[in-house]
Amino acid sequence: MRLERERLVRNIGIHQRRLCFEWQCFSDLAFEATEVLLADLGWARDEVDALIVVTQSPDYLIPATSIIMQDRLGLAKSTIAFDVNLGCSGYTFGLQILGGLIASGVVKKGLLLVGDKSATVIDPLFSDAGTVTALEFDPSASPIHFDMNSDGSGYRAIILPVGGHREPLALQHMVTARDKDGVLRWPSALVLDGPAVLSFSTQQIPPAVRRLMEFSQLAESDIDYFLFHQANKMINETIRKKLGLSPEKVPSTLHDFGNTSGASIPVTMTARLREALLAGRKKLLMSGFGIGLSWGSCILDIEGAKFPEMVEL
Repeated sequence: MRLERERLVRNIGIHQRRLCFEWQCFSDLAFEATEVLLADLGWARDEVDALIVVTQSPDYLIPATSIIMQDRLGLAKSTIAFDVNLGCSGYTFGLQILGGLIASGVVKKGLLLVGDKSATVIDPLFSDAGTVTALEFDPSASPIHFDMNSDGSGYRAIILPVGGHREPLALQHMVTARDKDGVLRWPSALVLDGPAVLSFSTQQIPPAVRRLMEFSQLAESDIDYFLFHQANKMINETIRKKLGLSPEKVPSTLHDFGNTSGASIPVTMTARLREALLAGRKKLLMSGFGIGLSWGSCILDIEGAKFPEMVEL
């Protein structure tokens, strides 16, 4: 057992994970984070114009978790609130959606809640986390450049096949069975095609990052830090090496937090770059990738932002 653990740590790079209590939801984590951030910002509840929740761990199939959170957080009834069903790529997609609403003039201040409750006791990869990001209109702010992509032909690479309208949950899904590889699985469990995800991530992300940098007319030396979704050590190290980036410019939280799905980029910002980002202006390139298949990258400047310390419940 110890040798197996050492092999897993060596190959996937994860030593510790975070698991919610059984009664907790992703929204409970995001609620606590939002309360802390609103207090730090000094925002009044009725100032928030939009609340976007990006998760694949909703409280209920319906209604949307964002609607519940609008009331739970005490936000005004005029608040725009909706959910986005995305996982590991969700943070950059959420930034583009909320940023677009702000750029259009519809929203002045908005909150983006991102994360998932995806950890299990038997799976060594995933970890639970909830994050919140606040965006506010600033006419003097520098632009954010995005590169967003989707490829639905690969949707079976990461899929929860049972529980939706295509295949509703039934009695036979409660019985374990051996798959084609002889592994005992719940039919209703998440299916992840490791080789397909590895191929997708390492083939699509490096050229997407280069394309965005070329569009933004930036060189690697112009960017202070590159923040990638924390998939696993093999994927992230392959992407870093393909791009020729030094380890110092590519912070990682895999070892201490595991794969926190869509929350992994803001978790990494808070856990690894908080002091640097509080110290002064930094240019970041963020790239999230995963379920869908989907991948999105953005380049933005951060200056004068609030970064409360991480809350561990």
